Parts: sequence; C-alpha cells; structure tokens
Amino acid sequence: MEASIINAIASFGEIGKIVVRFGIVVVFLWIGGLKFYSYEADGIVPFVANSPFMSFFYRHPESYKTHKNKEGEQVTKNQEWNKSNNTYGFARALGTLIITLGLLVALYRIFPLPSMIASIFIFFMTLGTLSFLITTPEAWVPNLGGKDFGFPFLSGAGRLVIKDVVILGGAIITMSDSARLYLTRKKSKNRYPHPIHPGRTSNRPV
Repeated sequence: MEASIINAIASFGEIGKIVVRFGIVVVFLWIGGLKFYSYEADGIVPFVANSPFMSFFYRHPESYKTHKNKEGEQVTKNQEWNKSNNTYGFARALGTLIITLGLLVALYRIFPLPSMIASIFIFFMTLGTLSFLITTPEAWVPNLGGKDFGFPFLSGAGRLVIKDVVILGGAIITMSDSARLYLTRKKSKNRYPHPIHPGRTSNRPV
C-alpha cells in the first residue's frame, strides 16, 4: 500500500510540469491584463521609481512618494501626476509584454522555439522583479515604533515580490521543456527531410 502510493507520487513529474506552465500562463495573462487598470499601475510605482534599471521609464520618479494612491482610492491630483509621470503608459506597455509572454508560453506545442525565448525573458524579468527587494524601501516593514522592521521582515509588497522565486524556477522548467520539444522536432525533420511521394515506400531515389 505504502509503496504503491509513493510510486504514484513519483510519477507526478509530468503533471507537475503541466501545472507549472499553466500557473505561469494564468499569472501572466491575469496580471498583464490588470496593468491596463490605474490601480495596478499605481501599485507598481514604488518598485519602478526606485529601480536603477527601470526608473528612466518615469518622468518624475523622485516625486512618487507625495503622489501615492492606495488600492481602490481615486485622488484626482495623484492620477494627474501619474499621467504626467508616464505611469499608465509604462504599465500598458509592460502589460502588453507580459500578456505576449504568457501566450507564447501557452502555445509551446505550436511555437516551441518562440516559447523557449519567452521563458528566457520571463526568467530575466523575474530576476529584475526580485531585485526590488534590494532597491525598494517599501518591500520591508518600516520603523514606525514596533520592534519588527527592516530585514528580514517583509512588508506586503515584499511578500508579493519574494513569491517570484517560484516563477523563476518555473521559467527554467518551461524553457527546458520547450527547448527539448524543439530539438526533438528538428531531429525528426532532419531524419525525414523529404515527404514520401504517393506510390513510394521510402525516400530513397528510384
């Protein structure tokens, strides 16, 4: 009984790959779509504004702290600042990229090579996201009088970011799987480079 259960669990590897790929697709399509909404665009401002690799996308990254919007909050002057800051333009462009990557990961059986490249992009994009733990002060609990603040006390934003470690591992799985499928098909194509004509039993010259 015990051995049969363990053997069954040991065979879950392929199912796990499918679930990992499905998870990446769902997350990227969903989050990518939300980037077209102002509350989501507002929410990523601290990450982008503090990043030495991304802050140039904003026009006034140094002023973000005085124009923060809470989730669900609509403050006209803050939204006007975000418009002038290119907050929404950048978020829409990022959302388009994220959705495209998610679709390519989903279509790996049709486009294995582009899907592999998309997974590589996701891998490096996720590394960039994880770098927010270093560059974004809001990723850590602030010192407001409590005894738990700074490292290792992740704030809500920090807890959101640290989960990308899982996506990082998933991207390695999906890129490897797509590459393997591409190589298998290429090998098969090289083995049988010409279609068999009707009436022939092989590709050898007559």
